[in-house]
Amino acid sequence: MVEFNFRAGGAAGQGVQTVGYILAKTLARGGLYVHASQDYESRIRGGHNFFHIRVSENPIYGTSEKVDLLIALDSRTVDLHSKALTAKGVAVFDGEKTGVEAREPCFFDVPFEHLASEAAGRSMFSNTVAIGAALSLVRYDFSILRAVLTEAFQAKSRKIAEDNVRAAEAGYKYAEENFKGSLEVELKPTQRPRRMLINGAESVALGALAAGCKFMSGYPMTPSTGILQYMQSKSAVLKLVVEQAEDEIAALNMAVGASFAGVRAMTATSGGGFSLMVEAFGLAGMTETPVVVVLGQRPGPATGFPTRTEQGELEFVIHAAQGEFARAVLAPRDAEDAFYLMSKAFNIAERYQIPVVVLTDQYLADSYWTVERFDLSKITIDRGELLSEEEASKIKDYARHKLTESGISPRALPGYPRVLVVTDSDEHTEDGHITESAEVRVKMVEKRVWKTRGLEKEMTPLTYGSEKAGTVLLGWGSSYGAIREAVDRLNGEGFEVRMLHFNGLWPFPAAATMEALKGAERRIMVESNATSQLSRVIRAETGIQMTGKILRYDGRPLTASFIVEAFKREVAS
Repeated sequence: MVEFNFRAGGAAGQGVQTVGYILAKTLARGGLYVHASQDYESRIRGGHNFFHIRVSENPIYGTSEKVDLLIALDSRTVDLHSKALTAKGVAVFDGEKTGVEAREPCFFDVPFEHLASEAAGRSMFSNTVAIGAALSLVRYDFSILRAVLTEAFQAKSRKIAEDNVRAAEAGYKYAEENFKGSLEVELKPTQRPRRMLINGAESVALGALAAGCKFMSGYPMTPSTGILQYMQSKSAVLKLVVEQAEDEIAALNMAVGASFAGVRAMTATSGGGFSLMVEAFGLAGMTETPVVVVLGQRPGPATGFPTRTEQGELEFVIHAAQGEFARAVLAPRDAEDAFYLMSKAFNIAERYQIPVVVLTDQYLADSYWTVERFDLSKITIDRGELLSEEEASKIKDYARHKLTESGISPRALPGYPRVLVVTDSDEHTEDGHITESAEVRVKMVEKRVWKTRGLEKEMTPLTYGSEKAGTVLLGWGSSYGAIREAVDRLNGEGFEVRMLHFNGLWPFPAAATMEALKGAERRIMVESNATSQLSRVIRAETGIQMTGKILRYDGRPLTASFIVEAFKREVAS
């Protein structure tokens, strides 16, 4: 199996993201499997950013810590990442610009700026030279890079596209003629059908659009801003209303209002923004208004690590807002899962008339995966007890919060003729008017709390590996790829390990979890937080306690290597 890891690094403002994306797109266009992750600081200029691209002939589920080819746009990248180079890895840099000295065979000096000026007339194309040089070292088909560059830049102008191609060609030829070492790898395009290269934020947005979302309000906040931007870019074509609110408080209140009026609505934020949304979240619970909130987790508290990743908000969203009411919490595993899970989120919200939180994180939002074309036939739209005008008009004395056996009331929309829709943020009667009745209070609390009975069965954990394995690694959300690969590696080394993974977290699937953990002698939780939040949820809901924990909370994503090393320490202790 051929696997290779590129890493492009430099300061913010140097175009690291563009280099990484063009490189990833070019490799994906050749039919290879690609996973790309980003590490960036909270600044516009300076600091240090890098873009890691893992490529293989076989499916890839997560990122890696190895580096086979380092593209250094500044000297700091060499200082920080050259130690991660594999035994035969190579660092490519512009010696004159960075001050780094070439050391054969692993340090290869390519005059990016000189070649760019010579080939395209301007040094600004130096990053494209670097891309060409990198692909030359792995003997990748240049014609694919030519096509990707042309598509990427022709919207600006034909000349800019042509200049980029010339710069890339100059870098490609220079490396071909001057590199004296050998990476001993050749990345060959395959004949497989083309796949999409898509990140988690784009997948969430596309999933919402496929699910029929027609209103989004939000306030830009890393790592969920990409969702807002993507939805806005499609708003005119799809007749979608996207509103950049003045703050997060207004954002969720707007979404609740839009949903109350009858459209599928959502907002997206991060932990700090959701903290401001909590009162409006409770409003959705009290008024039984369906709404979807995407929460992109990042390390807290307060501003914390604003551009890093973590899984620190699980218990927060399960218990957010005063009082008791039903809600659902989902957490996509990767970009593909994010697309389909958004449809489930909207369906659950309307079927049970509750708020739904979709927990992503910076790693999932900003990482790219190669995925097959999404199958729209798998998307169903279930609007639950939503009444048509005709159905509502036949109901005498309509009551928005009518007590029913299921706890879910027939839902009419404001503006229907001959139907008055009333609700209130105070405790209310069936017809939506404020009440101080203790008897009514009891009935309404029970209605709001217990109406999701049955939803637990839809939260099905995924098992991977031999069911006979006595050791189980448990995780949720974006940890999926790293844990899956760790299971494969550990089994390959003689351990007997399986995975139990959750993308539906609340209501917690207690019965399914207890069944899946039968016979498990060792239960090890893997999470990106310091307190093992899912461990506490599982113990509270099932009585099952973990025997070990693998926790990462430095702001960087879980990797298979991190899990394998920690697992071996856990077993040895």
